[in-house]
Amino acid sequence: MIDQPNLKYVDELAGDDAAFRGQFIDIIKSEFPVEKQEYFEFVESSKDREAAEMVHKLKHKFNILGMENAYRLAVAYEMELLDGKRDIKSKFDEVLEIIEQYIKTI
Repeated sequence: MIDQPNLKYVDELAGDDAAFRGQFIDIIKSEFPVEKQEYFEFVESSKDREAAEMVHKLKHKFNILGMENAYRLAVAYEMELLDGKRDIKSKFDEVLEIIEQYIKTI
């Protein structure tokens, strides 16, 4: 089951500091699309090691967005890519799409 992204962790970190919360969200909104695009470029050009590095970066966003199951999926997928496999690529890509849609709403 794929978890739904949320800002609980960000809210806990920010507390009553609305400016910090806004900055944190802005970072997610600016970094995620770039990292996602780079991931797809590496996958399309069969650069599995580089794709694994992007998965490594992206999985931390999953954690920040409260997506524990997606984080575990990313850990497994990162290892797959390093072994030259892509068995769970479609599940990982689905998580990316869910996050992309979510960040448009925050």
